[in-house]
Amino acid sequence: MPSSLFLSSGNLLADRRYDFGRDLQLRGDLEAAADLMAQAAELEPGFASAWFALGDLREVLGQRAEAIVAFTRAREADPEDRHGARMRLMRLGAENIAAMPPGYVRALFDQYAPRFDTALVHDLDYRGPQVLREAVLTACEGATLPAHFNRAIDLGCGTGLAAREFASLVDEFIGVDLSPGMIEQARATGLYARLDVIDMLQGLRGESDASAALIIAADAFVYVPDLRDLLRESARVLIPRGLLAFTVETHSGDGVVLGRGLRYAHSADDMRDAVSGVGLKLFAMTPVSTRTEAGKAVPGLVVTAGKA
Repeated sequence: MPSSLFLSSGNLLADRRYDFGRDLQLRGDLEAAADLMAQAAELEPGFASAWFALGDLREVLGQRAEAIVAFTRAREADPEDRHGARMRLMRLGAENIAAMPPGYVRALFDQYAPRFDTALVHDLDYRGPQVLREAVLTACEGATLPAHFNRAIDLGCGTGLAAREFASLVDEFIGVDLSPGMIEQARATGLYARLDVIDMLQGLRGESDASAALIIAADAFVYVPDLRDLLRESARVLIPRGLLAFTVETHSGDGVVLGRGLRYAHSADDMRDAVSGVGLKLFAMTPVSTRTEAGKAVPGLVVTAGKA
């Protein structure tokens, strides 16, 4: 399906070519759609949406080299890279795995915010918060920790699904998310003492040493390729015997890969090394799926770790 993000070219004729091309794409006439997107981009060379749509079509048509050219032009046309052209270039092997452009993440979730809960829970059978709660309670029992937390940080809090699940276990919740649209939805829950529109790492860096008893991240770390800085800051912010719990997607190979869903998947060995490398004690790392895609369970891990 074509991207729902549209950045007007400012040229009515070019925009109309884009709209006609999108209609043809939805009808399955990909060659004709690609021709119209190319015409739109030719009319307005700085038309990021047309270049991105053209890249998407070229990729589906098996024209890898042409797709790379189009995605490169899309990224050049929009310095914020709100379509995520760099992500597509990484997936095509034209660029090395790297952090997601913040503009892309913000635009993605701002669009998604109004229908986020319905799309995840009902369409994708999402159960990340429930998985996290079960893992936290199991970790507390195994490490003889109290299953109640005076202050918790919800990284990538989204609309507040995790806070709803943990409400009976936490006295004060701090929420962090890069998307203003998501933060607006989370604020409506009334469950957070504070909500910050900020990157997860920067959010943690703004917290004092030993200031949180619990840090959770429900499917938020799938948007970060290298988790070591996040884990290191989490270890600093946790109180002694504090708990970190998060979910990630995984794969059977080594290191980190970018999946078809444009989310990072981390190997189990990579997770063990990352956790131990920042001085946290790994309590458990359990295979679990928190969502489905195309009717199939997406492989994942739920990780709990503690601060000595």
